[in-house]
Amino acid sequence: MPLATELRERFNIHPDPDAAVIALAGNPNTGKSTIFNALTGLKQHTGNWPGKTVLQAQGTFHFGGKKYILVDLPGTYSLLANSAEEMVARNFLCFARPDATVVVTDATCLERNLNLALQVMEITSKVIVCVNFIDEARRKNIFIDVDCLARELGVPVVATAARSGLGLTELKTGIDAVVRGQIVTSPRRLIYDPDIEEAVARLEDKIPGEIKEWINARWLALRIIDHDRSTLDNIRQYFKVPEWGVLRERYKYCPT
Repeated sequence: MPLATELRERFNIHPDPDAAVIALAGNPNTGKSTIFNALTGLKQHTGNWPGKTVLQAQGTFHFGGKKYILVDLPGTYSLLANSAEEMVARNFLCFARPDATVVVTDATCLERNLNLALQVMEITSKVIVCVNFIDEARRKNIFIDVDCLARELGVPVVATAARSGLGLTELKTGIDAVVRGQIVTSPRRLIYDPDIEEAVARLEDKIPGEIKEWINARWLALRIIDHDRSTLDNIRQYFKVPEWGVLRERYKYCPT
């Protein structure tokens, strides 16, 4: 069984060679569920994530002659895996490797929401940022220059007002273009202190090729530096690599 199929099945994503898998991420209260319902209509079902009590919702929609499976990730403020919801969202982005990820943000408090978007962009380059509640922002005299934001982030940005349907066609167009490779994204990369960047470069060289092919090596190196045990434990589980202690020794970057 191909690795992509095996890993996606672990997240209850059943193989469909004609469909692209889209993750829907975002902070709580950004209108993410409204967007999910608007895109999928009645073509959806719910259950629990494997081994978790966290609700999983999936739905489908068609656009441009292609089928899309939309997976509504739990609403989270980060991907640091400090809660069951954060762990589910992070693991899906890392191991199910969706064909694109939509990060839903609230136009009335955009700066706070962009923290999650930047974390997602460290994991995957195929990101579309959805600036929802654009109508409410305008009523509060908040104006978002989506073109400027797209240039700054290096990914498509679409303004929506999901409850009225504003911008949903543009959102589907952006998803379709990213999946088909018609838009090549270049996500903004956070640059850290020189000693951290040097450690990241050394670690990237040591990460096995089969893992690099599946997970962003820079993101993984940063997790190792951060002593993120849960990430390496999950990598060991999914890729059958050595125990934590062996990994820490192999990827040691500085004295403890």
